[in-house]
Amino acid sequence: MLEIVQAGGWLMAPIILCAIIATGIIIERFWTLQQQRVIPKDLTSQVWAWVKNDELTLKHLQSLHHGSPLGQVLAAGLANLDRDRAAMKESIEDTGRHVVHELERYLDTLGTIAAITPLLGLLGTVIGMVKVFTAITAAGVGNPAVLAGGISEALITTAAGLTVAIPALIGYRYARNRVDGLVVQMEKEALKLIEAIGRRKDPGEAEG
Repeated sequence: MLEIVQAGGWLMAPIILCAIIATGIIIERFWTLQQQRVIPKDLTSQVWAWVKNDELTLKHLQSLHHGSPLGQVLAAGLANLDRDRAAMKESIEDTGRHVVHELERYLDTLGTIAAITPLLGLLGTVIGMVKVFTAITAAGVGNPAVLAGGISEALITTAAGLTVAIPALIGYRYARNRVDGLVVQMEKEALKLIEAIGRRKDPGEAEG
């Protein structure tokens, strides 16, 4: 393996660095974007039970805010519980934008790696072929070893670049689609809570 890396030339260093970074991001995002970590089961029902039974406390809000992304969104709405539905919805949307930004953390970096590693491999190909033609110009085609070195460098860097880019692109697409799906679910849960609170408020407002 070390011989292959050395044969690929100096461009193997940034390609390997990209591979390490991409692997770390994919593992971290796979762990962070788990369904249970982002949208805990029955969380909205639990929050509604607190509201319905007048058991909501500051401690509950703090626990929600720090517990999960969905909890952070719901806590933003509950912090405006005494205001109208539009104000609650606006607060949830503002917080939701920050939550989405956190869910998308590192994805741009992963997408960039997926885009540039094939280019690094292509650059290695060009450099290898330049070495081949330089050797031909200097010594003709009578020295196969010199020609083989340039050709191997060209092929190795191309293969290495694609080997990194393909999994990085798959990981990027998966994580991006995962975030989109989780965002839709969070929106549904937040709207469900807003509607439930609104229905609870309306009879009281009517009686008043």
